Amino acid sequence: MKNLLGKKSLVADLSLLIVTIIWGSGFVATKNALDTSSPFFILSLRFILACVLMGLIFFKQIIKINIRDLRAGCIIGFFLFIAFAAQTIGLQYTTAGKQAFLTGTNVVMVPFIYWLVSGKKPDMYNLISAFLCLLGISFLTLDGTLYINLGDTLTLICALFFACHIVFVGYFAEKHDPIILTFLQFLVAAVLSLISMFVFESTPSSISKDAIMPIAYLAIFSTLIAFLIQNVAQKYTTATHTAIILSLEAVFGSLLSTILLGERFTYKMFVGCITIFIAIITAETKLEFLKINKTTSKDNKDLLEELD
Repeated sequence: MKNLLGKKSLVADLSLLIVTIIWGSGFVATKNALDTSSPFFILSLRFILACVLMGLIFFKQIIKINIRDLRAGCIIGFFLFIAFAAQTIGLQYTTAGKQAFLTGTNVVMVPFIYWLVSGKKPDMYNLISAFLCLLGISFLTLDGTLYINLGDTLTLICALFFACHIVFVGYFAEKHDPIILTFLQFLVAAVLSLISMFVFESTPSSISKDAIMPIAYLAIFSTLIAFLIQNVAQKYTTATHTAIILSLEAVFGSLLSTILLGERFTYKMFVGCITIFIAIITAETKLEFLKINKTTSKDNKDLLEELD
């Protein structure tokens, strides 16, 4: 039985690793799609396709939607839309590698937004993470001046709204079916993307052949499959494992952007990425894995002394 649970945990961890690679590659796919398509057009197709597929797969659960579900779905769907809109538009003015790490700062923001909502103050690890995160952002975005470009600013706004999205999903998930909430937030994001496309962009007469594959990848893999894998995998692994593995999204996003897009990666940017990565790990895990290792080492030492 113990071996079976251990195997499930290992499979879950490997599945989450696949999710981080998918999400990391999503920055590259979005960058490629932006070469021939506008931001809100990309978002419209991404969420419409994900919504339709999810509706077909989970039709029996989705037809049970009630007014309370709609209210919750509209709130978290709004946050999701603003986050993706800021991210997609921002990617036109910054590199995919930088954006991957800047988006990851949302995990550092979550405790402070949760403080505003619940009144629960952030702990020492959150404060340390916030300081490291600000330090990393300065290395990553400032180029000898106090000026941060439009793309990086929009990405930080994106991270803020992703943090709001995380907090409110956590709040509503206890009282609502997660499948229904996921479908509704995709639906709301799709509707808002369509409205924004008609208001701010010219309506495209057709989709570019070069954009079909990136948008399909974003809808099917980065949106639908990645979220489903994450929901299932988290049942069979620990919160610490999940936090560490998912924070690798920024690493894969940066690496794949350098390899596939040929983006320049300077020494200062590298220092910024490492600093932000340490901030994310600290905020998400409270460095529990170090305590576990320390305890394990002490137990092993005691065991050796007993054997002697």
